[in-house]
Amino acid sequence: MSHVIEDTHKLCTAPMLDWSDRHCRFLFRLFAPRAMLYTEMVTTGALIYGDQTRHLDFSGEEHPIALQLGGSSITELQQCATLASKWGYDEINLNCGCPSERVQKGNFGASLMLEPKLVAECVKAMHDSANAPITVKHRLGIDESDSYDFVSQFVGTIRDAGCTTFIVHARIAILKGLSPKKNREVPPLNYEFVYKLKREYPDCTFILNGGLDEHAPYNQIMQKVNGVMIGRAIYQSPEFLGKLSQSIHNCAPYNLESIISKVHRYAINQTGEKVPLKAITRHLLGLFHGQKGARTWRRQLSNPDLLRANDPDLIMRTYQDVFCS
Repeated sequence: MSHVIEDTHKLCTAPMLDWSDRHCRFLFRLFAPRAMLYTEMVTTGALIYGDQTRHLDFSGEEHPIALQLGGSSITELQQCATLASKWGYDEINLNCGCPSERVQKGNFGASLMLEPKLVAECVKAMHDSANAPITVKHRLGIDESDSYDFVSQFVGTIRDAGCTTFIVHARIAILKGLSPKKNREVPPLNYEFVYKLKREYPDCTFILNGGLDEHAPYNQIMQKVNGVMIGRAIYQSPEFLGKLSQSIHNCAPYNLESIISKVHRYAINQTGEKVPLKAITRHLLGLFHGQKGARTWRRQLSNPDLLRANDPDLIMRTYQDVFCS
């Protein structure tokens, strides 16, 4: 049974490599009850030849949740889409936007924007193998292929294969000479191209990604696209995600004390299953961003001597000592 609700794509958390693991997503869910949560990108090879449980397992509280796949083999993507569907994911997302050198060598990620027909075949094969929607995350272009016509034709080709939801990072990818970090910063943002895509393909869902923080004019943006996807801004300050959830989904105000309590209980369960406490606390360091005591909070929860005991009560003790005394 799908847990996706009609307006879930209005607010999405980004697939952040090395960050968007299950512990991070559990925290995000506490702040945003109705957002769509995305996993970090998982390559088809990692699923087919690696530890499937480690890559695919998630908590029931994380629904609705999307698995992002990286790959370009039709057969392998089809196999992984079947796996994801059996595992209970609400959506399967194909990465056509990552600019890393490793991804380029594997001929997937942003490189796939140069092969829209292959992407269309991949999408169709995944769609035929899964009972979850197939979506695509992409850039506006790649290197010199940066015109509106280029991205429009890419979207049109994929739409004709059955994909109707597109997450658009509103920058091109520069594969020659720019690191992934620089690719998130140097190519200029072009929201107008994304808005134009929505006008050209009104039957499709378009989610805007890139450069969105607490200063963005969300009321205006939401009139032009179907939703927003945010990554680093909410990771650095999860409370910002809670405020967006209130604004976009009209959710009840979050309660930090309640969230800390739920994270504490979650940590008790996870450490009981031999999960290192630091795997959980590393995602909590952005809490209380900008507040008095935030530095002590970060220092305590990242202290290797304190974490060595793997005692989940460290979370509650630190909260009470720093913010309740």
